[in-house]
Amino acid sequence: MPEEADQPAESTPIEIVLPSGPTVRVPRGFDSKTLDAVLAVLEKPPQPIDKGLPGPGLLANVITGKYGDHPPLYRQEDILSRHGVTLSRATLCEWMARAAEVLRPLHDVMAGLARSSKVIWTDDTTVPVWDPTLPATRIGRFLVYVGDDWNPFRVYDFTPRRTRDGPERFLGSYQGYLQADAFSGYDRICTEPGVIKVACWAHVRRKFYECRTTAPVLAHEALARIRQLYRIEAECRALPAAKPREIRQRDAVPLLAAFEAWLDEQCRQMLPKSPLGKAIAYARNQWQGLQTYTRDGELSIDNNLAERTLRAQAIGRMNYLFVGSDRGGRTAAVLYSFVGSCRRLGADSFAYLRDVLERLPTHPAERLGELLPDAWFVAHPNARRKVAS
Repeated sequence: MPEEADQPAESTPIEIVLPSGPTVRVPRGFDSKTLDAVLAVLEKPPQPIDKGLPGPGLLANVITGKYGDHPPLYRQEDILSRHGVTLSRATLCEWMARAAEVLRPLHDVMAGLARSSKVIWTDDTTVPVWDPTLPATRIGRFLVYVGDDWNPFRVYDFTPRRTRDGPERFLGSYQGYLQADAFSGYDRICTEPGVIKVACWAHVRRKFYECRTTAPVLAHEALARIRQLYRIEAECRALPAAKPREIRQRDAVPLLAAFEAWLDEQCRQMLPKSPLGKAIAYARNQWQGLQTYTRDGELSIDNNLAERTLRAQAIGRMNYLFVGSDRGGRTAAVLYSFVGSCRRLGADSFAYLRDVLERLPTHPAERLGELLPDAWFVAHPNARRKVAS
């Protein structure tokens, strides 16, 4: 009996269906009013881009491609051409801008909910911006604001430059914990009543790590002390919020008091302009914020959560090199917000965007909350993002 041969894995090209208008045969004797009624029935449903070519599925595919998988639009232009569809990168770019305009009201709702979080983690990263008035690109910024577990969104913003008005404009009258690095743009916000700064131990550790060759003994002592704090956090991981506070107060607070005394002692002996002197000064200047995490179990010892959410921009920046304008930066911020929030929730961003872009043109404005990524994923539990094991 012949053995069954293993069948090879195969691939078929993606399918893109181009629109075609319906053929209408008008019987003899039809008057114009009757014909208008027939044509009204045959009109296509509202599209994400009014009178535009792309349907929600094609838009979702291009958005997920650029802002989730990171190939720039000129590469997607080649990919689509390989599948028999000729679209210029300028057309794709305009589609992204128009899609962001359609999604912006939903983005604003998502940003408002993120601002209602008890804790917001925030960070920023640079991106070159093409400016035809300058001989070279200038530096813009993507900022991310990560909401807490009750508002599980990653909301991105874009600013043409790294100025304090970006965080101040976005956060507005926010009340709660703000976990951030030492960027001075957060200083004025944290002087407002009800805003509590939570500093980042990862940044402190990085400063001492950079001194390991110039002052190895003292730098490694500081790193060992920080390592003790992180060992306590490993014990707190996955515990209910009330428990980490109890453990931190019992174990971390005495270590912090000893570390503060050590920093004060070393500060008196160290040249302030030396690498280690700067690392010590950085820690002492941030000391109040560095202790805040011990007071609440929902807080983090560092700001790595926000830093990790900026990986998409770092990878994308290596591919598309720069954004074409400030408008392009704002477009990217909106679209990154939806792709990033889906990733946080474990939802398939393509399935989400295809459905939401199809529904938004006719969806009541007062019910936009139904289309937020977390609410949508509850209603579509099978749309889970598939990842390589």
